Amino acid sequence: MENIKSWTAEDEAIIATNTDATECKRCAVELGYWKDDYISYFVRHVDRKAPEINRGYYARVRAMEIFIHQFLERCGTKCQIINLGCGFDTLYWRLKDTTQAVGNFIELDFPAVTSKKCHIIKRNKQLLQKIANEDGEVMIREGDLHSDGYHLLGCDLRCLAEVRRKLAAAGAGPHAPALVLAECVLVYLRPDAADALLRHLAAAFPRCALLVYEQCNLGDKFGEVMVRNLSARGCVVAGARLAGSPAAQAERLAALGFDAARAWDMEAVWRSFPEEDRARVEALEMLDERELLLQLNSHYALCVATRGDIFADMDLNA
Repeated sequence: MENIKSWTAEDEAIIATNTDATECKRCAVELGYWKDDYISYFVRHVDRKAPEINRGYYARVRAMEIFIHQFLERCGTKCQIINLGCGFDTLYWRLKDTTQAVGNFIELDFPAVTSKKCHIIKRNKQLLQKIANEDGEVMIREGDLHSDGYHLLGCDLRCLAEVRRKLAAAGAGPHAPALVLAECVLVYLRPDAADALLRHLAAAFPRCALLVYEQCNLGDKFGEVMVRNLSARGCVVAGARLAGSPAAQAERLAALGFDAARAWDMEAVWRSFPEEDRARVEALEMLDERELLLQLNSHYALCVATRGDIFADMDLNA
């Protein structure tokens, strides 16, 4: 039996960021920014968010999709995806509706988050039937959910021994290419804990790609306000590490055991999208605060780190 931990106020504040992100995604989906038939199971109707927030989430989701598709194009569906700090992300179900359902999909987050996600899955047939195997079997053991090709595991990412144990229980290993997703999760880990986790992943998966979405350039005035706002909510972020540019973040990933790494701020990501995509999104809502969106985009980055020749050419414009 797992040891029962008492979560700190900071842990609870980090857990609450999942609710915020899910609400923002549902709002953007309702407005037509992208299609997600499953987000409504995880959060009820929400108040409308500011246009710059909706557009920022669209850029984040679209950019992640671009690289996920590149990964699957290179290795096919006989691979594994590991979603760190998964929250109420619906990627598994969205991939399941395409020809790109992967062999093994593993999600890790605080037990408080995964237990709620597990409960939502169990009570909604549309979610449950897509994770059941041919016999319709879904096993729930010690708060973790296991099925044929999908695993939802409660885990403290700051504890490397626990991460290793959970990944092993989910069947993760060096036998298949791995895609690791980390959206706004490493920022809440102490630098030493985040580095230890990334070093382990780089060593454990000789053919892998890592996608990291988090803040950058926090050393200026706008960044200081972002850090203060998070601190006011009880979230302490690794501000010193995130003060650097996207390029500095890529250098850090390369130094932790990946063969190569590259990064872009979200303004560069937005400009890389096809003109017709940007025109469609810009037509959805009037944006009064263009300067605010530019500032937000310049303070978030997408980093891609890879191991193995098969992924060496993964790029924003590939």
